[in-house]
Amino acid sequence: MPLTSNRLVSPAVDSSPRGGVTALAGLRILVGLMWLYNLAWKRPPDFGKDSGSGVYGFTMDAVDHPVFPPYSWLVEHLVLPHFTIFGWLVLVVETLLAVLLLTGTLVRLAALVGVGQSLAIGLSVAETPGEWPWSYWLMVGIHVVLFYGAAGRVAAVDSVRAEASAGRGSTASSRLLRGWGVILGLTAVVAVALGINDDPLASTGSPLGGPDLSVSLGSYNLVGALVLLVVAALMLAAALLHRRVLALGAATVAGMAALSLYAQLSRTDVWLGGTNTSAAVFLCAVVVSGSLAGALTFPPASSKVDGRA
Repeated sequence: MPLTSNRLVSPAVDSSPRGGVTALAGLRILVGLMWLYNLAWKRPPDFGKDSGSGVYGFTMDAVDHPVFPPYSWLVEHLVLPHFTIFGWLVLVVETLLAVLLLTGTLVRLAALVGVGQSLAIGLSVAETPGEWPWSYWLMVGIHVVLFYGAAGRVAAVDSVRAEASAGRGSTASSRLLRGWGVILGLTAVVAVALGINDDPLASTGSPLGGPDLSVSLGSYNLVGALVLLVVAALMLAAALLHRRVLALGAATVAGMAALSLYAQLSRTDVWLGGTNTSAAVFLCAVVVSGSLAGALTFPPASSKVDGRA
């Protein structure tokens, strides 16, 4: 619907305008990028316990600067004595949030988890000096909006699931795979360009993004960038040729890359030069390729229906 002066002042009660669901998808992706960026500093195996920083430092804030005393008591007597388990739980939950929201998979479940995680963070640090409590209440509110809105209708695996039930799954899968293939391909090309003169197996690769704007797609050395490029190429080939095996190949390579990163993040020699954020980017490829592979058919189902097979 065109933006007119009348529309600007008319009641905001449209049933489900296209612009509205697109905006919700944009909000979903924006929040996904927030969770993605914040994965990098959640470092195993101690998650900052030895230095008193990182996840451990923020968790201690719940005790040192209580927001809700019963919650502070739980942190002090239940969380801190088992902090390593808690650190891994935080990493898993926030990785899940980043991957599901960015890919638009099980959006309502992700939004519900996001409400809980945002509330937990707010109850830990909202009273900490220098924090802005509204950051966390707004995070809670955004996830509530995503839960009740149609945030999985655009650029999302959820949308493809809905299309598949109507017999249009192959075309929709191809479109989403192609979009992700282009995004990951461009990411890989930039990473290759940044790391071309460095050690191909550098433990710390070239970062894509940084702290200035709090946006990042991870870090990759030259080998990591080339692996990402292979994943992107397989996704694009699967989209263009409607071949399930190529999508499953992309999911397999990306899954192995993510597992490799997780296995080495507590060490100094990370083969792909990545971080938790890099691993989550590979997991996005796993979810998209793995979820959509089953819907791909050749020739596309729509061609068969139209008699063009």
